Amino acid sequence: MGGGNAQKSAAARLKNLKDKGQTDEERKASSDKAKRDQCGFICKMCRTTFMINVKPPTLYLHVTSKHPAGTDPVSCFDALKDFDPEDPKGEKAAAAAKAAAGSKPKPKKKVKKGADDGLDLLSAGLTKGKKKK
Repeated sequence: MGGGNAQKSAAARLKNLKDKGQTDEERKASSDKAKRDQCGFICKMCRTTFMINVKPPTLYLHVTSKHPAGTDPVSCFDALKDFDPEDPKGEKAAAAAKAAAGSKPKPKKKVKKGADDGLDLLSAGLTKGKKKK
């Protein structure tokens, strides 16, 4: 009857760890960091956890879909304090801040239309097409 050889498995695991160059402390620190990042955002109402790299629109979607209508998003996540669902990427807020600072938009460069008939290539000594033999 085939049985596992725990000693061989443990020795192989230890050998693989040494090959990777990780010590027990490094592995433990890496594991702790992953656990902290996994619980980056926790909903205060239902205790649902979200990863640390989740964007505010996803958190807002959770509030609107999982909780009763009219629930304040800040009551679930502190990160939604300044979040505007009408402007999820923050483009309107950035434009308003830029306008308040008084900066003028840069004028666009005018592009000549219809003037590209190859004269600039001919003046540079280049031909417009293949030469016939």
